[in-house]
Amino acid sequence: MRYPFSKYEGLGNDFLVVEQARFAEVTPQLAAQLCDRHFGVGGDGVLITGLREGRPFMLVVNADGSRPEMCGNGLRCVALYLADRGLVQDDAFEVATEAGPHFVRITREEVDGKQGANVQVRMRHASLEAEDVMSAQHGRFIDQPFALDANSVKLSAVSMGNPHAVTFDALEGQHAALGPRIEKDARFKAGANVGFAHVRGKDDLDLVVWERGVGFTLACGTGACAAAVAAVESGRATRHAPITVRLPGGPLTIKVGEPGTPIEMTGPARRVFDGEIDL
Repeated sequence: MRYPFSKYEGLGNDFLVVEQARFAEVTPQLAAQLCDRHFGVGGDGVLITGLREGRPFMLVVNADGSRPEMCGNGLRCVALYLADRGLVQDDAFEVATEAGPHFVRITREEVDGKQGANVQVRMRHASLEAEDVMSAQHGRFIDQPFALDANSVKLSAVSMGNPHAVTFDALEGQHAALGPRIEKDARFKAGANVGFAHVRGKDDLDLVVWERGVGFTLACGTGACAAAVAAVESGRATRHAPITVRLPGGPLTIKVGEPGTPIEMTGPARRVFDGEIDL
């Protein structure tokens, strides 16, 4: 049978978007097949969406078949898909995710010369409780030494509904080795997305993210939020001010308020093409 899908991207973080009512069950094996860039469509993950009891929702399956709780870039893509398909009537609405509901607002415009949209997302609040990310840790874990073999790096543990470990250490040339090493470290209860951040200037960060279950991606929305939170809490960036987080695929704008309040993320999303696949 032929099943429809749409390809969307946000800062180069690309996804197959499928409606649950129109697609076969997305098993881990099927997600890996679809996301294969040589023998499938290619993507960083599959986003499953539609309406449940009249309300928009999003589920995420990574390229390796694992199920993250949340995906910030994916949420912007799903928001635009829902609006493009007429499944929502307004440009501001709430999307249910496995990390809780998130409010989105779409502004249609050209993005880098291509027709698309900027999507503002009211992300959930960040948790700085280490036990939400790590085993045998309590309280905050911000800029703390994290032993790796004979050496150590300074990490901050931040949950955006999914687990993140952020470092501001100068580790150029070591990202490829440290990313998977930290991701799978047993001290993280469910693994971790690993953010390698560099302070470019006041409220201006560079960030590369090794995503759990995917590897390096061009952008990571929850990773950008976690890095901005870690920067604010460690005194490297300003609370309540727009923080530019520059990822390989382009910049996101993040605003961090008081602890326990939602994080605001703004960035682009774009439909690349629609297609069908035989299964």
